[in-house]
Amino acid sequence: MSDKVVVITGASSGIGAALARQLGAQGHGLALAARREQELQCVAAQSGPMALAIVADVRRRSDVDQLRDAAIARFGHIDVWINNAGRGIGRKVADLTDEDFDEMMAVNVKSALYGMQSVLPHFQERGTGHIINVSSFLGRVPLVAYRSAYSAAKAALNSLTANLRMDLRATHPGIHVSLVMPGIVDTEFARNALGGTPPPAPGARSMLPQAPNDVVRMIVALIDHPQPEICTNPASPDIARRYFQDVAAFEATLKA
Repeated sequence: MSDKVVVITGASSGIGAALARQLGAQGHGLALAARREQELQCVAAQSGPMALAIVADVRRRSDVDQLRDAAIARFGHIDVWINNAGRGIGRKVADLTDEDFDEMMAVNVKSALYGMQSVLPHFQERGTGHIINVSSFLGRVPLVAYRSAYSAAKAALNSLTANLRMDLRATHPGIHVSLVMPGIVDTEFARNALGGTPPPAPGARSMLPQAPNDVVRMIVALIDHPQPEICTNPASPDIARRYFQDVAAFEATLKA
């Protein structure tokens, strides 16, 4: 991969921080965004001299536009925009409040929508670019019922990603739009989820947790060789196949 300018949201911890450190070690220009200034500055310092820390709340469209402008002002252009910010929830459907649902949609869907809409004119003007949306396998298969609103938000993100890709196919073939679907990743995600995190559901136990760097390696490869979608966990394709082949039978196994 030649040197690129990469924007990463949700860069203060987890997958975003690990990705920043990996890309920084390779000499790429980085615009790193998150709400937590101290943690973000620490990650930027670990990501080399080409890393720019930008405190931003990506739930606000104006902050996302300012992130874009700051990246272009520093580096002259953007090559890759990675919508990675996200947050989980540990509540079943019947227990969700309006505030719960709105927060899940704001953090997991609207932030990515703002990112896509903000950077897209820049990519269209250049005729090239790569949008990567970090989703979750829970947006494809209902493995964990207590992640209800989070899973719904990621399903919406999956659909927006696919439809943007289809919108651009004929008019802007040089702009790639990719979806990344991790499974269980060993990060702070579970500890930071609204409502906490119950013990693993039976259906999720067949998917071994991955380390953040395992996911990062696949995202780095995706930047080099764009694809429409990737699942980072080796168990995911078989789980998805079984789910879509027979939903009733699959759901019966989750009760075991």
